[in-house]
Amino acid sequence: MYEAPGDIIFRIGPILFIVAFAIIFGIIIFAVIKGISTWSSNNDAPKLTVRAKVVTKRTSIHGGGETRAYNHYYITFEVDSGDRMEFHVKDLEYGQLIEGDIGDLQFQGTRYLGFTRIR
Repeated sequence: MYEAPGDIIFRIGPILFIVAFAIIFGIIIFAVIKGISTWSSNNDAPKLTVRAKVVTKRTSIHGGGETRAYNHYYITFEVDSGDRMEFHVKDLEYGQLIEGDIGDLQFQGTRYLGFTRIR
């Protein structure tokens, strides 16, 4: 029996839709679980205060074009042991700190809590 090319698409179409839906749903579930896991591990980590130096700052821009652009701000700190840690910070904090600032860095896991500059 002869099948027209359109018949195959009508039979495969629902399967492709289900597979695409399952992949998108899986990605969303994975992102939610990862976010909850990071939040939980940060809550379980101790709050620490260490002497640190601001070594670099950077921004990351998402969106733009036909949509709104979002800026993400990051600061890298170097502690006395030489280890470096990068934290996502708010725009106000980003603007107030400059490379070379030395002070007390407060953090909990990967969560930035604050930085008190030593004059």
